[in-house]
Amino acid sequence: MTPQSIALNRFGLGYRRGDALPQYPRSWLKQQIGGYEPSPQALAGRAVDGEEVARVIADTAEFRAMRNAAREDDDNPDAAAMMSKERQQDVRRGLIADIALRGRLALETDTPFMERMVHFWSNHFAVSADKAQLPSLVGPYEFGAIRLHVTGYFSDLLKAASLHPAMLAYLDQWQSQGPNSRAAATRERRGRPERGLNENLGREILELHTLGVEGGYTQEDVRELARALTGWTMQGLPAAARATPQPGGAAFFDYIHEPGTRTVMGRSYRDTGTGQALAILDDLAVHPSTARFVATKLARHFAGDTPPESLVDRLAKAFSESGGHLPKVYEALIDAPETWVEEPVKFRQPWEWAVGLLRAGGEMKLADRQFAIMLRELGQQAWRPGSPAGWDDREASWAGANALYRRVEAAERVANLLRLEDVRDLAEAMFPGSLSDTTRQSVRWAESNEMGFALLLVSPEMMRR
Repeated sequence: MTPQSIALNRFGLGYRRGDALPQYPRSWLKQQIGGYEPSPQALAGRAVDGEEVARVIADTAEFRAMRNAAREDDDNPDAAAMMSKERQQDVRRGLIADIALRGRLALETDTPFMERMVHFWSNHFAVSADKAQLPSLVGPYEFGAIRLHVTGYFSDLLKAASLHPAMLAYLDQWQSQGPNSRAAATRERRGRPERGLNENLGREILELHTLGVEGGYTQEDVRELARALTGWTMQGLPAAARATPQPGGAAFFDYIHEPGTRTVMGRSYRDTGTGQALAILDDLAVHPSTARFVATKLARHFAGDTPPESLVDRLAKAFSESGGHLPKVYEALIDAPETWVEEPVKFRQPWEWAVGLLRAGGEMKLADRQFAIMLRELGQQAWRPGSPAGWDDREASWAGANALYRRVEAAERVANLLRLEDVRDLAEAMFPGSLSDTTRQSVRWAESNEMGFALLLVSPEMMRR
């Protein structure tokens, strides 16, 4: 691969039809860091702030109350089922629209390297639309929380993601209650069952978002962080009406917060309400284990499933010396020789393959629903990673025979839909100086432009970056 092709495909999201090729690949990538627009025109009119998130949650709570009331209506026994069906259809339509919007952002962006970073961090702080209430929150989560912080400090990204209502709902944090809180005492006096401490979010922050599984934390650190996080809930819930609103649609309810000083990773944090968890997150964000963990994931994403240790060292150093300033880490990534090796180092995941396909086609003729269906058929539904660990970033998870066959089918459908007439020139632009003779001849000798484009989409150059 030439530097131009590496910049377009390994760092970016693939060549966008009609664009000029980058003359100075490294400079082109670095300029994208400063030129990144967190709220581009495609997001205009899509409310994603905390007020909107609270409205979505309140709307869901209101619907559930109405549905529960309908279940008790003996004169209309089918009313509740009908309400649920209509509600599910509305939610599904909204999710599909958000998935299409995500695709459109990737297609239209002038800063594809940074758009890739949005997808990377969204997967690092994974939530899933599989869980109830999440389908309406995953879009606002990525659009309103992740996007805003990919060019800032990791600590701000960590706090925005971990305490967003989507994450609080996904990991059941909003149901966690301090064992010695006033809420717990009240429930005990009234003879109601204990709600208990939920450790999900605390564990995933330590294991998946900051230190990593080998980062040196203990089970007691998990419990202490979980205790510090009690009280964090979501605006819009009836039970949180008296809670104090927080940024992004979260809320803090001191009534259910576990009182007392907490100790995490050997450091003590006095009880300052919201400030206690925030202070812990700030320290976790700059911990040496976090620097190493984040550096390893970034290196794997850009330099191969088994990334060079020298690159991990280089990125961890940039992370630590900058206090987790992400642009400094991106610059180190761009400057690193390990990310510019000529051989392809990564197998494209279905999402990035589909985005590359759209960018090569030059416009999003796929209807919203078709795009979402294609992703499902390719095995990587947007915002449905299946676990808090996110989608796996290794080839073994994506290069199976059935998965490849589905890409062939999708390539044929898209090629027939777009009916491009300049496939030969397009192939050279997509992989400047890097197109193999075999692929070039396959495209040239194809019986039609459609077949040529389909062959290009399933070529080795398109499968790997």
